[in-house]
Amino acid sequence: MSGNDRPTGQQNDQEALPDAVRDSAFLRACRREPVPHTPVWFMRQAGRSLPEYRKVREGIAMLDSCMRPDLVAEITLQPVRRHGVDAAIYFSDIVVPLKAIGVDLDIKPGVGPVVERPIRSRADLARLRKLDPEDVPYITEAVRILTRELSGSGTPLIGFAGAPFTLASYLVEGGPSKNHEHTKALMYGDPELWAELLDRLADITAMFLRVQIEAGAAAVQLFDSWVGALSPADYRRSVLPASAKVFAEIAPYGVPRIHFGVGTGELLGLLGEAGADVVGADWRVPLDEAARRVGPGRALQGNLDPAVLFAPRAAVRAKADEVLESARGLEGHVFNLGHGVLPQTEPEALTDLVAHVHERSSARP
Repeated sequence: MSGNDRPTGQQNDQEALPDAVRDSAFLRACRREPVPHTPVWFMRQAGRSLPEYRKVREGIAMLDSCMRPDLVAEITLQPVRRHGVDAAIYFSDIVVPLKAIGVDLDIKPGVGPVVERPIRSRADLARLRKLDPEDVPYITEAVRILTRELSGSGTPLIGFAGAPFTLASYLVEGGPSKNHEHTKALMYGDPELWAELLDRLADITAMFLRVQIEAGAAAVQLFDSWVGALSPADYRRSVLPASAKVFAEIAPYGVPRIHFGVGTGELLGLLGEAGADVVGADWRVPLDEAARRVGPGRALQGNLDPAVLFAPRAAVRAKADEVLESARGLEGHVFNLGHGVLPQTEPEALTDLVAHVHERSSARP
């Protein structure tokens, strides 16, 4: 499918959404429209920081939990009920589509995704087939459950996927890596194979997002967690084409596209250039400076340091005010953390932060 072709199947552009969802503060901010208050959601808001999450996940492996629609729906809804956030993020893991096409991998507690046979040759690449919607029926079912549950409150659901570079880093390294030495060796040493790998992963990622959008997701976020390990020149040459392909494939749906990576202060403009409507910034770059780097025509998301939530409540509120002040005058701003919620975070700190951002931003002239 080219970026100009209208996808077939169940459509979900902005006009097809329930009025309350389409007019939500979150989607309005993504579209850079006026909002009644700054919308808030958190990466990893559904997860180990919540006791109710730990209870329902007890004895269930991570990948298994991602394939049970009833469990996915419950976990996704937990932070909406508890914190009053302005958007739900679909509960999944970035390696789910890889598992669905037969990659031998598992998520090991305390380690992360581990691939049994890393991809480092052209013969290895042959193991990566295309993703078909029939490979992930549980995604469609879970999203439909969630959109029914969320529509009454006007809460949008954000779809979720890992970006080609970050997926490639797990596949090539065989697991998490601090230095990405095998990944970079392949990228520099065999650029043709690298380009083919990322192009194939772009197709898989785009289909994974399409399934979520067609089932009812109102926005999507592409997580490129490890791309901050690259220089701008390497990103432009070796990563941008694949990320841009993902965004182009889903552009016809008309849903906001968010792009986020960690340690990407030097890449913010390129993340937007890849096709994002909203660029997420981590805590290392103030939002006003992030906006300068990204340029006009895109909203910003972020960017409180997740570790701030361990400080006394007054300090958390003060740091949140700094973020809001830095975002003053932006075309659109979605309040978020600069990375995911840390597992030991007290849930009450998040609930208080949401209420504070809503109150402070709604009172501003």
